[in-house]
Amino acid sequence: MEQQNRDYLMSVYNIRRLKKRESIESFDCGDADLNDFILKESPFYRQALLAVSYVVENKYNYATSAYFSLANDKVALNDFESKTEFNRFRKHRFVNEKRLKSYSAVKICRLGVDLSMKGQYMGTFLLNFIKSYFVIDNKTGCRFLTVDAYAGAVPFYLKNGFIPLNDEDADADTRLLYFDLATIADDESGD
Repeated sequence: MEQQNRDYLMSVYNIRRLKKRESIESFDCGDADLNDFILKESPFYRQALLAVSYVVENKYNYATSAYFSLANDKVALNDFESKTEFNRFRKHRFVNEKRLKSYSAVKICRLGVDLSMKGQYMGTFLLNFIKSYFVIDNKTGCRFLTVDAYAGAVPFYLKNGFIPLNDEDADADTRLLYFDLATIADDESGD
């Protein structure tokens, strides 16, 4: 079923990076903050070299069905309550020689799916696309994806393999989650 949904979405939609001064005219995911970002703010983030936004367009009517925005990030010691917790985090992922004070990541700054696409697996499709994008064509060395997920979106990200980075934000409005790209690197890299 997941493969069928992926194949259908690939056949009907294009994913492309927004141009520097390009703006989107119409989009509604039901969240005013996410709508405002893609409709008004994303060109400024791009011009300032802070984040790059990508849109998912219908190949036939060019309507924007979803978008996501990405920026550089890191997973670091200061993301944890204590050095002990950070050491536990990296102990099972890195050999001693590769235990650094921070590790490269890409942050999913925003991800929105138009109301017309809700329930059609577009969000999962996009997360899988982003994961593959940084495993298959990893130009700079990126180990993790991170997201400050709204509390209501946390179950969606957990279902898609993301893990809470720590427990201190468990009851907050947003929760810092991560996905370890090494868990899929052998499947996707082709090397």
